[in-house]
Amino acid sequence: MLYGCNDGDLQIETLDFDSFDIQNCEAVEVTIENVLFKINSDEALILELPANLLVNEVGTVTSTVSESGPSKITYRIFSDVVTNAYFCSAVPLTEPQVIEEIPALSGDISIMTTTTDSLTFSHEITFNEISLVTATNNRITDLTINDFGTVTTAKPAEAN
Repeated sequence: MLYGCNDGDLQIETLDFDSFDIQNCEAVEVTIENVLFKINSDEALILELPANLLVNEVGTVTSTVSESGPSKITYRIFSDVVTNAYFCSAVPLTEPQVIEEIPALSGDISIMTTTTDSLTFSHEITFNEISLVTATNNRITDLTINDFGTVTTAKPAEAN
């Protein structure tokens, strides 16, 4: 006789963050580290960009993703619906709890910067070949998060 059981392992087949907007807690600036995130109910995709990766100049920059940086991508699964208050609260929230945290081990982030005037810059962020691997060495195979989204920065007005 054979018995089967579900050991409760998480099965992640896809990551769907395309229809969700990028959120952040503070104004996006070029001279500071920026933490950007997308929330889909009880899941979050978090992007940490080092200071000066975003630049107020037209062009494209690329950054390597790894667990140790300089750029980091993390996928989190929570015990319940999560809101931006979880990320932006001055006092860390204890609920919902993180059920699983999966860092990206490799890949690239590409940031294409454009402008419509000399003070406002639009940064389109895309992911390339991001590899997320769980603690049990399961790879998330259907990674449909190539287009992360767009953020805007402003160049300070020059003093007279």
